Amino acid sequence: MDHKQDALDTFSNRMHCSQAVLAAFSHECGITREQALKLGSCFGSGMRKGQTCGACTGALMVLGLMYGYTDGGSADKLRADRVNDMMMERFAESCGSCLCNEILGCDMSTAEGVRYAMDNRLFTELCPKMVSNAVEILEGIIEEIEND
Repeated sequence: MDHKQDALDTFSNRMHCSQAVLAAFSHECGITREQALKLGSCFGSGMRKGQTCGACTGALMVLGLMYGYTDGGSADKLRADRVNDMMMERFAESCGSCLCNEILGCDMSTAEGVRYAMDNRLFTELCPKMVSNAVEILEGIIEEIEND
């Protein structure tokens, strides 16, 4: 199964967007699917506060696991900064924003905002598009970095 379909299937099984994206790349990241699902579980709906979209944060976790650094003075830090910027900029360009509240048009930190999202089927109609976009952007970045 390809990454996008894996992420969409995971999301449709009541997982957060962050979990779906990270789990789809768990093998490449050197972690188990279970670890990916646990790690991504607190990042959905913009950390439940409407902040950075969980699909985008899931992608950033993938990039961190693949291209992160452990030495602050290394070239790896520059690469990690670069892939972070690439992801954030491309996601905002593709989705109109990186912020969950702006993408969904409601305040995900409130019960009213969550109700609005549910009543308007945003989790089933709009959020899968964000998951799909995040996976496509992530695959493009990985390809670019691997071909550098």
